[in-house]
Amino acid sequence: MKAMTFTRAGAPLALVDRPVPEPGPGQVLLRVRACAVCRTDLHLVDGELPEPKPGVIPGHEIVATVLEAGAGVSRFRAGDRVGVPWLGWTCGACRFCHRGEENLCAEARFTGYTLDGGFADYTVADARYCFPIPLAYDDRHAAPLLCAGLIGWRTARKAGDDAERIGLYGFGAAAHILAQILVAQGRTVFAFTRPGDTAAQAFARRLGVAWAGGSDLPAPEPLDAALLFAPVGALVPKALRDVRPGGRVVCGGIHMSEIPAFAYADLWQERRLESVANLTRADGDDFFRTIAKWPVTTDVRTYALEDANRALDDLRHGRFTGAAVLTPDAGG
Repeated sequence: MKAMTFTRAGAPLALVDRPVPEPGPGQVLLRVRACAVCRTDLHLVDGELPEPKPGVIPGHEIVATVLEAGAGVSRFRAGDRVGVPWLGWTCGACRFCHRGEENLCAEARFTGYTLDGGFADYTVADARYCFPIPLAYDDRHAAPLLCAGLIGWRTARKAGDDAERIGLYGFGAAAHILAQILVAQGRTVFAFTRPGDTAAQAFARRLGVAWAGGSDLPAPEPLDAALLFAPVGALVPKALRDVRPGGRVVCGGIHMSEIPAFAYADLWQERRLESVANLTRADGDDFFRTIAKWPVTTDVRTYALEDANRALDDLRHGRFTGAAVLTPDAGG
């Protein structure tokens, strides 16, 4: 099979031939149909994530068809269409797993980072961590739901169900999905983009946000919550100043640049600052129930598997709106 593999930090992914993997007990062998490109993949390539699996195949927003089920798998069978997310395995025995916080399991393994992912023709995955994909979404448009959708939703849940005025900082794959849900719920959404990115601002307005502008501008009105998807530490103190007393700032990414020092006054009056780490399977179940009630449209740009490096570079430089998606079958 063809696969794009990580070689070393700062180097392009390498196109290689590898044997098709075999499913072990509890696993499913999958034919990859689409795999979205996440900013986490970019952090991996840029060396901002520690200790990846040597030669790992990136990609953790996978839509695939089950070809074969390993021993003990009863949840899926050949022909089923499934999605594979970032969280690929947890120990099930630690106190975090027992508390419903499997996203914090110290032994957790992650698709496309410590487990091989979906930048390939085939992959294997633990069947317990896969999701059925709703029929309403084709392969390409379903792929961004598996991380951009899931992480965006977990980030929003931390804002609280009573948050009426929500700022989204960084209007890419996650924000463009989440904005649609929040607008459908009747919340007022403010989109903050890179200064001068008028294309992203126009895109946000088309999705129904109340205001869109550069992240260097103050919020038009005090926010109940600020959700940060851009990996820019300097946005943290700015977002704290944008939220009302008692408001929340939630950082939704796995990596962020250094957060500069800020005055205690920015945090005072019971403002809260927190992060999101990974996701749980319960998040996925909740998210897919949510988009059954409030359907979303994903904006995607499609690339062939061999063009993964170009997709990553386009993501780095903000050359598209929405999400990039690799399609292994694009060439035939």
